[in-house]
Amino acid sequence: MGTKYLAAAVQMVAADDKAANLAEAERWVREAARRGARLVALPEVFVWRGEKHREKEFAESLAGPTAAQMARLARELGIYLLAGSILEDIPLSGKAYNTSLLFAPSGDLLASYRKIHLFDVDLANGVSLRESGTREYGASVVAAKTELGTMGLTVCYDLRFPELYRSLAAQGAELIFVPSAFTAFTGQAHWEALLRARAIENQAYVIAPDQFGKSPKSFETHGHSMIVDPWGKVLAELADGPGIITAEIDLDYLAKVRAELPSLRHRRLS
Repeated sequence: MGTKYLAAAVQMVAADDKAANLAEAERWVREAARRGARLVALPEVFVWRGEKHREKEFAESLAGPTAAQMARLARELGIYLLAGSILEDIPLSGKAYNTSLLFAPSGDLLASYRKIHLFDVDLANGVSLRESGTREYGASVVAAKTELGTMGLTVCYDLRFPELYRSLAAQGAELIFVPSAFTAFTGQAHWEALLRARAIENQAYVIAPDQFGKSPKSFETHGHSMIVDPWGKVLAELADGPGIITAEIDLDYLAKVRAELPSLRHRRLS
């Protein structure tokens, strides 16, 4: 297992043009690989964001065209690729899962995670969201062992539920993804604090690619994509606009943090 490698997170804003979103995502993934990233992560629902009542229309199976394109891209570039999340079709249902996909450099699908916590809120700034109206709850905690370490999968609103992250740490997660389309209103108050807390509590790297700005037919998102180390230090951040951030993942450093402050071993409650 390589102890050091470069990871990247992509920041973009998706609209309801699936082809344009996929083209932009691929452009940034290629740029990240060109810069030497062995692991690249895209944000939540990077392939389509539009009117809620049309979500089912744009949902796909895990054998659909978006997954196939991401698999080809991972294989061509020889990278681990987190396809932030897509809307996964549920046959005979009016709803879809919000599903994150992790591909190996071979193009094989290593793991798929269906978002467990759905965002049903009425915010003070007037934004009202009911994810459960069009999406189904996931049920399984998912981590994948790779040559770059054990990777845990979460999505956006999951960030507010520390028990999920502790479950991932118990499965050996050394790096945890948080692909997001985090609302601007809540992000200003809580995004960085929550990301750093999840990294510190679980002594893991956190990679959080976020959408930014106002999607034409959806709510405004926070941006500020981040990569955070196991000590809670923000290694890279992109406040606004499209682009990529990169940071070195050092598994020897992670082991040092866990050895010197062995809080994961000192747990008394389960």
